[in-house]
Amino acid sequence: MPVNFRSRAAILTVSAAAAVILPACAGQNGNPASAQGAIQSISAADRKQGAEAHPQLLQEFGGAMTGTQATYVQNVGKTIAVQSGLSNAKGDFTVTLLNSPVNNAFAIPGGYVYVTRQLAALMNNEAELAGVLGHEVGHVAARHAAKRQSAATRNSIIGALGTLLSGAILGNNALGQIGQKIFSTGSQLLTLKYSRGQETEADNLGITYLQRAGYDPRAMSSVLQSLANQNALDASIKGTTNQVPEWASTHPDPASRVRAALTRAGTKPGKTNRDVFLAGVNGLTYGDDPAQGIVDGSNFTHPAFRMAFQAPNGFYLVNGTRAVSISGQSGKGEFSTAAYGGDLSAYVNTVFAGLSDQQMRPDSVQTTTVNGIKAAYGATRATSGSGQVDVVVFAYEWAPNQAFHFATISQAGQASQFDTMFRSIRRISATEASAVRPRKLSVVTVKAGDTVQTMAKRMAYTDKALERFLVLNGLTASSKLAAGQKVKIVIY
Repeated sequence: MPVNFRSRAAILTVSAAAAVILPACAGQNGNPASAQGAIQSISAADRKQGAEAHPQLLQEFGGAMTGTQATYVQNVGKTIAVQSGLSNAKGDFTVTLLNSPVNNAFAIPGGYVYVTRQLAALMNNEAELAGVLGHEVGHVAARHAAKRQSAATRNSIIGALGTLLSGAILGNNALGQIGQKIFSTGSQLLTLKYSRGQETEADNLGITYLQRAGYDPRAMSSVLQSLANQNALDASIKGTTNQVPEWASTHPDPASRVRAALTRAGTKPGKTNRDVFLAGVNGLTYGDDPAQGIVDGSNFTHPAFRMAFQAPNGFYLVNGTRAVSISGQSGKGEFSTAAYGGDLSAYVNTVFAGLSDQQMRPDSVQTTTVNGIKAAYGATRATSGSGQVDVVVFAYEWAPNQAFHFATISQAGQASQFDTMFRSIRRISATEASAVRPRKLSVVTVKAGDTVQTMAKRMAYTDKALERFLVLNGLTASSKLAAGQKVKIVIY
């Protein structure tokens, strides 16, 4: 959650019609071709649409990173993007490394390609990074967003064109349309989903691009496996089976995608550039950036705002660029901000009005104090697709011109499960704020006698350190490390 919050009214609203004009896909024979005809270059309309969406996407996903790491990712992305047939000029593509702690990558028309630092850190060689970016370019080249436009339910450029890889999603809409309104932005977007066939086509196009660029095409299979392993680890850490979506996948069938990608790649080897890649990502911020607040287990701390709160038992937190989501089996919520004019009761009413298209209002607004902080709250019961739900907004005046709030939704009669969280928010001392440290990705060299177990002990985590180390490096518990081998660890 960044320092420069925006109002919830600032939801991206570029029309889904922007997804219609997309270049044709590159056929397996190496020539740009599709049933819709061939387009040899990125159109002026594509460039205009991409240029308009680009700054919004940067704001939604933490901004663009700069420096040597970003330059490295840009070079890899442009190298793979020109293999698509959309353009032969690397300068026609804008590749961005996003300052986001979620596993995410996407591409939009106009030559814009994105990958988060968190997803880049999960890769283990340059071919894997190129494969992920090639997959996303493949979605654009194959016109998948246009073909799926009729299935879109939200008018968002990200919803229509992006493939979100992480974040707490309502899934089967068990909490209804109100929940969809609450959790419709940032990493919580309810997105357009690609079909199984479209994901397979994008996998295959990514493999084709890898082959053209001289990379080992088997990297598509290995990175899909790493992403599946990361999803499973995330679910284990959170203690839930409500996993985030499989990367770029509508159908959670990662094993078959891994096998299919490996078969499609064949046995012809290619370059992986592992050492170059590891040097390129060494030092990346890993997990939350303190400037956006830090999630540590059930605790959220924002050193710049000198703020902290704790999720209820059985719930987990996911930090986004505009909000912190709170997710559990019996309810969901988010912590965010909106414009504040000094009237906390009016603020609560304004937040409620933005939660649904029906201008929802609380039954009443009560004022109180929480740990010395002026607060106000309201609640109402509403009807959703699955029955009655309770919606609560609990707001706090943090400064004369700044307020924050929780918005929660739960099945009728269960709203009180969030009471401990509402009462946990507090101001932290300068000492506590200064103690918040970022985690960093560090590439280290294995020494004689090192094992996966000893290396895992160097990870900056107190929970599941071994599992985190194995997934980060694409290893298993039985993997043997060799002296001189380079591996990634996460340190403070």
